[in-house]
Amino acid sequence: MYYRDLNGLLRSKVADGATTIRIRNVCGQRYIATNLPNHVDISIDGTPGNDLGAFMDGPRIVVYGNVQDACGNTMSSGEIIVHGRAGDVVGMAMRGGNIFVREDIGYRGAIHMKQYGERKPLLVIGGTAEDFFGEYMAGGTALLLGLTGRAHTARFIGTGMHGGTIYVRGHVDESQLGAEVAIVDVTDTDLREIEQAVISFASHFDLDARDILSGGFIKLLPVTKRPYGRLYTY
Repeated sequence: MYYRDLNGLLRSKVADGATTIRIRNVCGQRYIATNLPNHVDISIDGTPGNDLGAFMDGPRIVVYGNVQDACGNTMSSGEIIVHGRAGDVVGMAMRGGNIFVREDIGYRGAIHMKQYGERKPLLVIGGTAEDFFGEYMAGGTALLLGLTGRAHTARFIGTGMHGGTIYVRGHVDESQLGAEVAIVDVTDTDLREIEQAVISFASHFDLDARDILSGGFIKLLPVTKRPYGRLYTY
């Protein structure tokens, strides 16, 4: 089915009052659930294409498979749960809601993530990420759990970051960080935030939250509020 036909059918079902929808045999169709404002539960069997849940404001999507690039692009609220891995730029410009990915993700995850008012986005990755994780982050929380057995080898983590928080379960070296971030001590308040995020993550994938929380965590914060301000004329 052509992606426009699939999305048109999905929107018509939601307009007719459907609250639960299951889509089977998905194979690369893009923009699924883009800009859907309604509270609808969508389950997907297969591999959605780019921009799953883009601009989404309310729905809950569960993917039984992998997802391609730009999952949750500029989403405002809702939840995306991926029982697999994800491609590049996961959570790009995400403004609210939650994304949980069971395995690893590609490059530039959490890029331009931001928050506004009471909306604070959360991105939890069960595995690890490739280079430029948290690039230009302006708000929200991103968490790498390292559960897939791969070491955190990403470089340029937090490059251009000027807001928000990155937590990492395990170790990263200072040489892997962008110039704009530093490793700081995890506080009791941080531990409570991590615990809440891990409990939510574990509940989606039938994992033991206590076992995950037994690992050591580090915290990455920006050391400047506007790292590239000198490049602008205002």
